[in-house]
Amino acid sequence: MLDEAKRAARAALEAWRRAASARRVRHSAPHVTRAGLAADLARLGIAHGDTLFIHSSLKSLGYVEGGAPAVVHALQDAVGPQGTLLLPTYYLPGGTVRATCAMSDYVFDPRRHGTHMGRLPEAFLASAGVRRSIHPTHSVSAWGRHAVHLTEAHHHAPSIFGMDSPWQRFIGCDQAKVLGLGISMGPVTFYHALEDAMGDTFPVRVWEDDTQLLACLDHDGRRWDVPVRPFDSAVAQRRIDHPGRADLRDYFHREFDAAGLRVNGIVGDAASWLIPALAFYAHLGRLAFDDVTIYATAAQLAARPVRQ
Repeated sequence: MLDEAKRAARAALEAWRRAASARRVRHSAPHVTRAGLAADLARLGIAHGDTLFIHSSLKSLGYVEGGAPAVVHALQDAVGPQGTLLLPTYYLPGGTVRATCAMSDYVFDPRRHGTHMGRLPEAFLASAGVRRSIHPTHSVSAWGRHAVHLTEAHHHAPSIFGMDSPWQRFIGCDQAKVLGLGISMGPVTFYHALEDAMGDTFPVRVWEDDTQLLACLDHDGRRWDVPVRPFDSAVAQRRIDHPGRADLRDYFHREFDAAGLRVNGIVGDAASWLIPALAFYAHLGRLAFDDVTIYATAAQLAARPVRQ
């Protein structure tokens, strides 16, 4: 009973915070529309038939008339009926992978568990025609032509980002592109696909040794035990998305610009970027060969300056 009261209080506080934030944005930020967003996305280089893996900050777009659902529709307009959208819809009740693994009674159920990833992923998850992968910590959702292929086998993958995960299948899609809507080069889970693919040859030991089996129910209520390995917490403290790693985010920004791989533009009111997935993945591999990863130290960055 006490836990339920705490959850209800947190939900009420979050609803109040979001409403207050929406009021501030409505009165102070530029107003943008679904049609305007779709046009901005086209100018950025998104075309019909594209498969997009999207990482986003909704509030950075300005005040969107129609809210998060209008952004989802604009993205669908941009890729067209033959395109595909892929968004992270992770559910981490423990707050981290390790803490979630430690929850003895946790069973992921896509029929009742939402996502902790923000308003745009929430709106996407509630949209018609969206498919969700079965995974206890890193469930991903997709809409469009490749949605079934991208999400159907995640619970059979040997690791979160490994073979047959949505990330590995996404790389092989035609016209696959990674889209950052109003975000830096920090919070991009696409990076982890290379870590799982390289395994022990990756320059940094990213994962803890022990693999946990976490229970999941699929959309029909069948139970699956899915392998999950927590991140090494010490290594995560120096990762590119850590607040203290602005130097690493800036390096990757300049590196992918200098390599001619990152297209930059404005979507709504948000500085945004787009990188072809296969080229992104290949360049990450070349950087890893030079000991530059999303965990690189300042000394490692200094040893390999961005090549203009």
